[in-house]
This record gives sequence, C-alpha cells and structure tokens, in this order.
Amino acid sequence: MLHLSAAEWTALKLSLRIAVVATAWAIPFGVLIGWLFARKNFWGKTILDGLVHLPLVLPPVVTGYLLLIWFGRKGPIGGFLHDYFGIVFAFRWTGAALAAGVMGFPLMVRPIRLALETIDRRLEDAAATLGANSILVFFTVTLPLALPGIIAGVLLCFARALGEFGATITFVSNIPGETQTLSAAIYTFLQIPDGEAPAARMVVIAIVLALGALVAAEWLGRRATTRFHGE
Repeated sequence: MLHLSAAEWTALKLSLRIAVVATAWAIPFGVLIGWLFARKNFWGKTILDGLVHLPLVLPPVVTGYLLLIWFGRKGPIGGFLHDYFGIVFAFRWTGAALAAGVMGFPLMVRPIRLALETIDRRLEDAAATLGANSILVFFTVTLPLALPGIIAGVLLCFARALGEFGATITFVSNIPGETQTLSAAIYTFLQIPDGEAPAARMVVIAIVLALGALVAAEWLGRRATTRFHGE
C-alpha cells in the first residue's frame, strides 16, 4: 500500500477535482459540437473541426500561452470576467480546470460524433411521426443511442484532464495547493534531492487512474451498447 505525504495527497485531490470540473463543463459543449459535426453542414465546418482538434497537435505550451493571453487578467476574456464577475483563471485552480478541459475536449468530441453518425435516422423519424418534437426526440432517442460514445468521450476527457501538464503549468504555473496537479508534482519531485520515491508513487497512481478510466470507458461503453442496441 502506498503511503502518501500531505503534499502528495493535496496534489492528488486537486488533480481529481480539476479533472472532474473540467470534464463536467466540457460535456454539454462536447455533445453540442459532436451533434453539429455529425448532423449539420455549414460554411466553416472544416475550420471549426480543425480548431476543436488543434490542441491535439499543438505543443501544450502553445495552448497554455494562448490561454494566458486570452484568459489572463489583462486578456480580452479574462479581463472582462474579472472586472464584471470576479472570475479569475490565471494562476488559480479554475485556470487549471480550463486548461485541462481544453486539452481533453477533442478526445470527448470525436467518439460522440462517431456515435451520433452511426445512429439509424429512421428511429428518430419514427419517434417524430408519433408526435414527439425535435427536442423530445433528441433526449429520448438520440442521446440514449449515442450513450456509448458519450461515455467513452467523457472518460477519455477525464483521463486526459487528469494527466495534463504542459498547458496547465504554462497558464497557471506550479503553485502547491492551488495549481500543483499530479503531473506537476511529479515534475517538482524530480527536481529535488531524494524526490525519486515520491515521484515514483505519483507515477504509479497516475498509471492506475489512467488505466482505470480507459477500462471503465470500454466496460461502460459495452454495457450501454448492449442495453440500447441489443448487441
């Protein structure tokens, strides 16, 4: 059994908190964007698709820098939120959640889009002919049928958010108790004498959590597929 120090527990709990918040905020946007990509054709769709998936190919430091420019206290969005709502992202755990959500968002959108594209549209049409409006059809037919993809996307986003490092440390730095996540803690431990042991413990925890999320995504996805598709 691993015996963690107070600093290690703090980093672990903060990482889980950030990953949960980042994933929760990303879900409605992920479903919306996935639905747009799967069902609608519009001017600029390819550009929007590229922008959504850009964090996957950009160096994470670049993403963190862009977040700092836009959501810092002097940035156009960050300044507005700070002045009018008192919301601060830069060098706060909320900023770490924002960075983690941005980095994990493409991994959420992709499986949701694929799940929506594989739905038999005749099932939705049948529900509409029985008197259901488009909103009711979406929530009672479309979403349940897309649930395997949604579950997979949510857990992939959570796993990515849990392990985020580059964008986070660039945007919100590495402040113990405030923005020092699991990955940042590992980096910090490796920079100090006798830090190999705590770093190794953090690595083991990171592997267990990431593997657990992937296994859960596969298992829950299969259960959802069996329930709603009868496969």
